[in-house]
Amino acid sequence: MNHLPHNLMHFARILRRAGVPIGPGKVIAALNALPLINLSNRDDVFWALHSLFVEKHAQSEIFKLAFDRFWRVSSTDDGMLVDKAPRGAPERKALPRRITEAFGAGDVAQSNDNQSQPEAVAGWSAAEKLRGQDFETMSAAEMAEAKRLMAALRLPIPHVATRRFAPAATGPRIDLRATLRASLATGEVIHLKRRARMQRHPPLVVLCDISGSMAAYARMLLHFLHAVTNDRDRVHVFLFGTRLTNVTRELAHRDPDIALQRVGRTVQDWSGGTRIGESLAQFNRLWSRRVLGQGAVTLLITDGLDRDGGEGLAVQAQRLQRSCRRLIWLNPLLRYSGFEPKSAGIRALLPHVDEFRPVHNLDSLAGLVDALSNVTHARREFASVAA
Repeated sequence: MNHLPHNLMHFARILRRAGVPIGPGKVIAALNALPLINLSNRDDVFWALHSLFVEKHAQSEIFKLAFDRFWRVSSTDDGMLVDKAPRGAPERKALPRRITEAFGAGDVAQSNDNQSQPEAVAGWSAAEKLRGQDFETMSAAEMAEAKRLMAALRLPIPHVATRRFAPAATGPRIDLRATLRASLATGEVIHLKRRARMQRHPPLVVLCDISGSMAAYARMLLHFLHAVTNDRDRVHVFLFGTRLTNVTRELAHRDPDIALQRVGRTVQDWSGGTRIGESLAQFNRLWSRRVLGQGAVTLLITDGLDRDGGEGLAVQAQRLQRSCRRLIWLNPLLRYSGFEPKSAGIRALLPHVDEFRPVHNLDSLAGLVDALSNVTHARREFASVAA
């Protein structure tokens, strides 16, 4: 029990380095709560600290990895679980960089070295390196910088002609009603009034996979989707794992932290299985007529790994493609040079998308911005890839 306060404060410092905000009040609350539970029960300790330290769903995985690395079952006579911090214990699996760096012993030395370097060093070259780095391998500081760069990205979806007409100086059509109204006002020479089709950017619909295999990327992409939602109108965002959830209203809040906190409370199937076919069927049945009008562009963000083995997925993907102007599939698995469409879900989706792009770093998002700058060209087929 004598080691408990010291180890708990050290554990809280590690979580802060990994990006989980923990203040003195939470540490004091944990110190008061732990003596009330059975310290020899690992699950009791885990969930007691989890309930006090974790506020957002995105922090849960970080907490779990740090907890597994930090705490161990002690072999002391009193049988207490939280007895000693095995800082040098070997890891069972590779940890994210922010967890590894949080456990590093050279933080002070690194900070001193960074203070002695000129500020110009962390300039364009650092930003260039960050743009090509995979989201899954980023440290906490790099993720914070990547989120800042994401907020500056803009999707330049060009305007398209609608069915409605508006007054125009040199429009192709004569507006007879406006012409007669103007002539009645003057009673003299008739000046022809003209009109042209209104120009408006099409809606943007995003369907994002939040299953366990997509968790690391979905958290980063939600910051990008928040920036897009607050940058333009007619953006609709849906998240799916085993079910479909509309989070457009939650992401509309200006503060990204509050917006993502609301998303975490609304979505119930984070980091679980994936039922892509069932989720697309639910979207086609309940939402397609509402949000896919006026030539909408649809982004489907998923790795294509379907728990149902692609059952019914081809039919729903084909219906989705026919309902929108352009269907773009963003898949983080494309970051691998040797990627092959072997999964049944991937093979079912490929023939029904207009473009197949990677989404694993800032460069891939910049490429998406370029792709969306032209949404009017003919559809491309991927039947040869899926064969």
